[in-house]
Amino acid sequence: MLEVENLRKTYATGDEALKGVSLSVEGNETVAMIGPSGAGKSTFIRCINRLTDPTDGKIRLDGTELTALEGDELRSVRRDIGMIFQEYNLVERLTVMENVLTGRLGYVSNWQAFRRQFPADDVERAYEILDRVGLGGMENKRVDELSGGQRQRVGIARAVIQQPKILLVDEPTSSLDPETSETVMTLLTDIAADRGIPVLINIHEVDLALNHADRVVGLHDGELVFEGTPADLDESGLDTVYRGADPDETPQVPRSDGDTARDGLDPSVPGGT
Repeated sequence: MLEVENLRKTYATGDEALKGVSLSVEGNETVAMIGPSGAGKSTFIRCINRLTDPTDGKIRLDGTELTALEGDELRSVRRDIGMIFQEYNLVERLTVMENVLTGRLGYVSNWQAFRRQFPADDVERAYEILDRVGLGGMENKRVDELSGGQRQRVGIARAVIQQPKILLVDEPTSSLDPETSETVMTLLTDIAADRGIPVLINIHEVDLALNHADRVVGLHDGELVFEGTPADLDESGLDTVYRGADPDETPQVPRSDGDTARDGLDPSVPGGT
């Protein structure tokens, strides 16, 4: 279970990216975090795995306080946090299999990591996961030969093979076409259900969040302004997330087809026109 309490992040410039956000994620639920650009969604994700250090607040994963950890303790607990990046964060000159197995680096010695030597059980598990994400038979392809959707699946496989306690996903569909985006989101939610781990997704496209998440949370200007089921996110909720407290601002609600709904809501959104 992930528990985040009163999380704050203030940069050296004085800009407040997060203003006391509290959230819990547990079980095998998929939680989608939505909000306009600059709302603090990516900062929130990066604070959880300490790629960005929070200014204040508590982050607990299965009871372990993460904000106080440093060095080897931090590296150890990061094995429990699977991270899937917007820009894939893969080593393009390596093969699909080599990239997937980097998810096990935290479990082998430095010498084994340098020589890319992994236990047979890890290799067998990697084959199984590649089959699960639809990349069976592609283990020897270099990553730079793959499409964007295939690269994203490699990133998912790498995170899953860590056997994490939670998956953090940062804008997984921002560079993908609508059909591939649907496939990736279905894959993520299926993995959450199959493996019994929660998934927290920072996502730009509202309709994908509504179609695939068990719960939706909305950030606006660094504050949590909405939390509920997809059915709860009506026109008023979207206004709060994308317009905030300014009644004169026209909400711009991103959709998975790359367009943006203006002067009203995307028809796929409950309460939309």
